[in-house]
Amino acid sequence: MARRQQTDDVVRITTAAANRADDIRARQRRYLFSMSLRTLCFVGAIAASMAGIDWLWPILIAGALVLPYIAVVMANAAANLSDGFRLREGDFTRRELESGSHREL
Repeated sequence: MARRQQTDDVVRITTAAANRADDIRARQRRYLFSMSLRTLCFVGAIAASMAGIDWLWPILIAGALVLPYIAVVMANAAANLSDGFRLREGDFTRRELESGSHREL
């Protein structure tokens, strides 16, 4: 029987990475949403200044200046699917189940 090395990293299906194309598509959507929100902030700031709402337009301009940084960070953030549980180290030298002929009633 071949022995398995104890240093192998086990990949569980719940922590497996998503398809690369799907990951890129999701990042692009997040970036596009954030940049659309930035555009709305600029347009809203112009509309607020023209309407005479002097307290609103500086907030919208500040939001439009901060959103590119947030958009880039969100777009580059990789999904971390770690569930926080470590698998037990197994003893692969002994059998787990006994054969049916040794059962006691």
